[in-house]
Amino acid sequence: MSQKDYDMNPRWYVVHTYSGYENKVKTDLEKTIKNRELEEYFFDIIVPMEEQIEIKDGKRKTNLKKVFPGYVLIKMIVTEETWYIVRNTRGVTGFVGSGTDPIPLTDDEIRNMGFDEAEINVDYELNEQVEVMNGPFEGFVGTVQEISKEKHKVKVLVSMFGRETPVELEFSQVKKVQ
Repeated sequence: MSQKDYDMNPRWYVVHTYSGYENKVKTDLEKTIKNRELEEYFFDIIVPMEEQIEIKDGKRKTNLKKVFPGYVLIKMIVTEETWYIVRNTRGVTGFVGSGTDPIPLTDDEIRNMGFDEAEINVDYELNEQVEVMNGPFEGFVGTVQEISKEKHKVKVLVSMFGRETPVELEFSQVKKVQ
């Protein structure tokens, strides 16, 4: 396959690993990518984890548990070289897919896993007035100071006790004042 035959858009792929090697594979891949200066082909490497709360002897303990043991998710552009690097990383048994062709995750699969990358558009802009809809600052009106689409948060200056106080809120917690 020549370079022009590849999809040059980054896509999510699932890589199968030996059980227990997920974090090692992630670390080794990150080192190799940095050493070979291939950062423009690799965008994210994730070992999906979820918090699990355990109560033992009346004490709460929070553990991180792998959601998909034996798998690592990689957002990358597949080329002959990137495919080779991932495939030959110690602990990797191969891409999930048929035969030699890695198959990217569909948009629905990404959304279901919580990696939804849909662009969130808010109806307010910097320096506009918004009202806080819920939470401890419910009913307060403030001015939008900063919008962070990556974190899905907005920083609002709210007047409390005669002073402007910056408050960081979720997008869903505020609405534009009409």
